Amino acid sequence: MQWEIPEKPAEVAEQRIINAIVEGVFPINSSLPSERDLSTLIGVTRPTLREALQRLSRDGWIEIHQGKTTRVRNYWTEGNLNVLSSISKYSNDLPEDFVINLLQIRFLLCPTYTFMAAKNNPEAIISFLEQAPQLHNDPKIFSEFDFLLHQKLTQLSGNPIFTLILNGFKELFTQKAVIYFHNEKAKSLSISFYHDLKTALLNNQLQVALEITEKIMEESILLWKNAT
Repeated sequence: MQWEIPEKPAEVAEQRIINAIVEGVFPINSSLPSERDLSTLIGVTRPTLREALQRLSRDGWIEIHQGKTTRVRNYWTEGNLNVLSSISKYSNDLPEDFVINLLQIRFLLCPTYTFMAAKNNPEAIISFLEQAPQLHNDPKIFSEFDFLLHQKLTQLSGNPIFTLILNGFKELFTQKAVIYFHNEKAKSLSISFYHDLKTALLNNQLQVALEITEKIMEESILLWKNAT
C-alpha cells in the first residue's frame, strides 16, 4: 500500500498568500496583516506562517523588516525566477498575457538549445523522435511528449540552466499544452515539426534544425493567441 504524501502546512500558507498577492487582495506595495491576524486568516500556526514568509521573502514576493510591517514587493520588477515558477504552480488566476510571455521566452531559447543538442548528440534526438505521437493520439499524449522532447533537448545541449528554466514551468506548460493540442492544426504542426527536425538531423543540417525550430515556436504563439 502506498500512502499519499500530505501537503505541508507551510506550502499551503505560501500558496494562499501568493494567490492573494496575484489576485490583488494584498496589492503591490501594501503591507501584510500582522502575523497574528494573517495566521488566523490563513489557518496555520505562527511558526508555520513565519516559515512561509521567509520563503516568500527569499523569492522576492515580500520584504520583511524586523519590528516593521511586511511590504508586498512589486514582484514583476523585484522578484526572481522563483516568482515565475510560483505563479505557474500556485496561482489560480494567471495574468492574461502570462502564457504568451512564456511562449515568447521559449521562442528565444528553444532554437539555441535545439541547435546545441543537435550538434552534441543528434542520434539521441533522432531516437527520441521515433516515439512521436500520431494525429489520432490524445492531446495529453502530445503534451507529455512535447515537454519530454524539449527536456531532452535542453539536457543534450550541455547547458543545465536551460533544463532548470524549463523544469520550473513543467506543470503550467503541460496543462496549457493539453488545451493547445485539442486543436487538430496544432497536432499537425507538431507532427510536421518532429518529422522535419528528424530529417534535418539525419542529413546533418544543423542550421535547418534551428530554422524549423524557430518556425514552430512562432507558429505555436500565433495558434495560442487565436485559440484564447
